[in-house]
Amino acid sequence: MEENRRMMSSLQLCCFLLIGCLVSTIYSSSDAIFYESFDESFEGSWIVSEKEEYSGEWKHSKSEGHDDYGLLVSEKARKYAIVKELEKPVELKDGTVVLQFEVRLQNGLECGGAYLKYLRPQEAGWTAKGFDNESPYSIMFGPDKCGATNKVHFILKHKNPKSGEYVEHHLKFPPSVPSDKLTHVYTAILKPDNEVRILVDGEEKKKANFLSGDDFEPALIPDKTIPDPEDKKPEDWDERAKIPDPEATKPEDWDEDAPMDILDEEAEKPEGWLEDEPEEVDDPEAVKPEDWDDEEDGEWEAPKIDNPKCEAAPGCGEWKRPLKRNPAYKGKWHAPLIDNPAYKGIWKPREIPNPDYFELETPNFEPIAAIGIEIWTMQDGILFDNVLIASDEKTAETIRETTWKPKFKVEEEKQKAEEQEAGFDGLKGIQKAVFDVLYKIADLPFLGDHKVKVLELIEKAEKQPNITIGVIVSIVVVIFSVLLKLLFGGKKATPKVTVAEPAKKEEGESSNTGAAAEEEEKNDEQNEDAAAPRRRTRRDI
Repeated sequence: MEENRRMMSSLQLCCFLLIGCLVSTIYSSSDAIFYESFDESFEGSWIVSEKEEYSGEWKHSKSEGHDDYGLLVSEKARKYAIVKELEKPVELKDGTVVLQFEVRLQNGLECGGAYLKYLRPQEAGWTAKGFDNESPYSIMFGPDKCGATNKVHFILKHKNPKSGEYVEHHLKFPPSVPSDKLTHVYTAILKPDNEVRILVDGEEKKKANFLSGDDFEPALIPDKTIPDPEDKKPEDWDERAKIPDPEATKPEDWDEDAPMDILDEEAEKPEGWLEDEPEEVDDPEAVKPEDWDDEEDGEWEAPKIDNPKCEAAPGCGEWKRPLKRNPAYKGKWHAPLIDNPAYKGIWKPREIPNPDYFELETPNFEPIAAIGIEIWTMQDGILFDNVLIASDEKTAETIRETTWKPKFKVEEEKQKAEEQEAGFDGLKGIQKAVFDVLYKIADLPFLGDHKVKVLELIEKAEKQPNITIGVIVSIVVVIFSVLLKLLFGGKKATPKVTVAEPAKKEEGESSNTGAAAEEEEKNDEQNEDAAAPRRRTRRDI
């Protein structure tokens, strides 16, 4: 038995040495332009911004449950800024460039960023100790989540060759941020044919082309033509497709004053109706309180209750004829619509050549001279690790297989064990599968601007699992509406979808809105007690 233990220990040591050698080999190879594993302390290598607003403390810390170290965001509700200067700038114009790093949201992420900024050379106007949100970057990449924002950012800051201005170009329909507390690895692959691919945990989530207007907002290449700003719509231009028929006249028997509803003269009072009985009577069991003072509180009246005699009868009190639809009702008369003979269509200004138009064969990438993390977050426990810049996809894949995947598997197994121990393994497993599918649906490109609404619904369901079914129905409604619009065109408005709040909040759930409402209700009750007399009044029906 002892010999077996020694053998297992030796094998584990050999495995760690092998992985260490492999990582060292990758780092020393020409394919790994930069690699930071944070095995050693970051102090002296990474420079913390000395700007006053960046008060968050960075720590060299182990990832929970591992012996692997990373760069830790240690405090809540803080701004953080830290930068690592590269030995020499990395050119993005020649060949493939791979940007990759790991992030573990150990306490989740409700509101904050966990992205990296790949900075331009310092000649652009920044210093390491003065690093802040104004420091010029070439690319910003990584997860960001707060409110309706839930995406893996990819932003290219591109120099306009005509104006010389730097413009942020955002990737359209980026993938969503995984909604758990496990380690995830984010990869951006820039290819020489203008293609960019975004991977999450080694799985491709998005493929785009830098020069395509369908993939970036705003487009890197402006439109060839633009509407003429000086072109004005002629005064006699008629955009009405239909007009009221000028020859139509209101029929003589059309009564616009006829009411919509009239009394039903054929209705008869139901047999057994107790017309002499009131709907409510004094509660015979009510007793005047001992502390009731007629002088201060007024004459005491017993509270009202439903008349028990009315329970078996069709009704009590004065019987009135019910209303029915008036067959003579026609409402306001309007002339019928006919095709407008003067209709010219919807006016648009004429197109003219765009003076700001230019052509590009490849983006004007600025070189990367440093890697910075400049974020604001409401959560602590964000751990960055294994930051890589490489010139080969295989290098990034090997790093994922040797550093990220073993950790991820351990964390995944631990999560499953905790769910099983808590007795939620079946339900949680189903819920996780459902939410995984929902987030994939949210990433469908055709949803366009509706993605924000879908993500809001999904996040709401994650916090309140008892409304998941309602969320699924709502998402189906949104998708169906978008598909109808795509198939048939027109300006069909997407119906507003809401998910009913559960009648009772789950234990431990709270909100500022709820607290405010509770306080307001308490104040209302106090005001009512102070102002209203203590007379027992009739209940609202």
